[in-house]
Amino acid sequence: MSTVLLVILGLPLLAALILWALPVTIGDRIAAAFGAVVSGLTLIGSGVLWSGMSKGGSADTSQFSWSETNAPWIPPLDVRFHLGVDSISVPLIALTALLVFLCCVYSLRITPRVGRTRSLIALLLVIEAGVIGTFSALDLVLFFVCFEIVLIPMWLVIDIWGDEHDPAGRRRAATTFVLMTVAGSAVMLLGFLLVYREAGTFDLVWLMDGPITGGTGVPLLAAVLIALGLAVKMPLWPLHIWLPDAHAKAPTVGSVLLAGVLLKLGSYGLIRMLQPILPDATATIAPYLAGFSTVAIIAGSLACLAQTDLKRLIAYSSVGHMGFIGLGIATMSPKGLSGALFANIAHGLITGLLFFLAGAIKDRHDTSDLRTIGRALYARLPRIAALLTFASLASLGLPGLAGFWGEMLALFGAYQPGPGLARGTFLTMMVIAGLGTVLTSAYFLRLVRNLCQGDPAEYPVTAFAVDVSRIELITWAPLIALTVLLGVWPGLLLDYWNYS
Repeated sequence: MSTVLLVILGLPLLAALILWALPVTIGDRIAAAFGAVVSGLTLIGSGVLWSGMSKGGSADTSQFSWSETNAPWIPPLDVRFHLGVDSISVPLIALTALLVFLCCVYSLRITPRVGRTRSLIALLLVIEAGVIGTFSALDLVLFFVCFEIVLIPMWLVIDIWGDEHDPAGRRRAATTFVLMTVAGSAVMLLGFLLVYREAGTFDLVWLMDGPITGGTGVPLLAAVLIALGLAVKMPLWPLHIWLPDAHAKAPTVGSVLLAGVLLKLGSYGLIRMLQPILPDATATIAPYLAGFSTVAIIAGSLACLAQTDLKRLIAYSSVGHMGFIGLGIATMSPKGLSGALFANIAHGLITGLLFFLAGAIKDRHDTSDLRTIGRALYARLPRIAALLTFASLASLGLPGLAGFWGEMLALFGAYQPGPGLARGTFLTMMVIAGLGTVLTSAYFLRLVRNLCQGDPAEYPVTAFAVDVSRIELITWAPLIALTVLLGVWPGLLLDYWNYS
């Protein structure tokens, strides 16, 4: 199985190099087809990894042995090329492989107007390799390196293939994204160095076998720095300011991967590192993490109510949903952590679908401004409008769809927080976060009412050549199916985590 992990990590990088080595005159469709084949093979490889995954596991480090690669990398610093996967990381690797594959398939027919599809597909594959490396890294320095690999490719995706109507805006959005995330990474690296100072190793397996105790001093400072660095990537309030512009200006495939994959790097890092390595310090900062997460839920929802741009609205909704994930992590309870893990996957599927739909609406109207698009979308694009309604209902947490279970378990975790945490504080957070679910319903239902409904006679119907194209249907179908499947069968994921 370690060979499979190395293959799905190296294959996208090799394919990206091949694409860059091919002649510039290569056709867009050939480049996209090559990317689809490579990302499809990576998806199959992630399925093979999943098939070998045992159910249950998070704290038992023996779980990594069946898929582990461990070799010296930088001996003077005791840094190792240490990779391994478990029941926490494999679903996220599969989600990454699925979304990159769908983006490449989508690019077979629908590409940014600026062209240069060969380079775009190559960058998407580099992002895939970096993300898979981050989810499988078992050395803190290796985690940092893979964490950083995705930044420059995503910066280029936003800067080159972003909103063609606003070059200055997309350049500003790309620059803000890369500067803030690099700053967050630097802070996180300082935390890793403090961990090395205390434990004498960067190896995650060793650190989880012998956690660093103490809730004050160096362990507390290390926990704060690591949490801050990862919170920028999630992002949590008030470190979210880079996100709305990045989403609004990115091309469709960039927005899908940014929301569906890159935000998960931060939440995964919090789950993988804080409590297992620094349990006492994590308990000290947990109420503050819960507080900022709860503010993110409310602030993100209120911001959504004020948006007039569809992509910015979905971006701010991500702030709120990642707030629920942060709250679940902060509870340090079995139910809360299980909810955070489930919500990670559900958010990737649902928000990925939402951004695909937003891209389709923008392609047809040449804008994502809700005031310009107008109302009565049911009359103009009935299938896209129906799918947007479905995705909105899934995102607001309708029971029976994937968005419900993660947020419900996060709230349940706040009702019964882990040992040593003040229950009264978390009960307050639970109540406030519960109000956030009401606000989430309000802004999504408002979106459906204002965009989809209306009298066609009052809002003239624009003739479109096609409602949902074949390539769009093929791309969106897996996300729709998985959203329903995980909604009616949450145990498909929850059974793999001993938290549940």
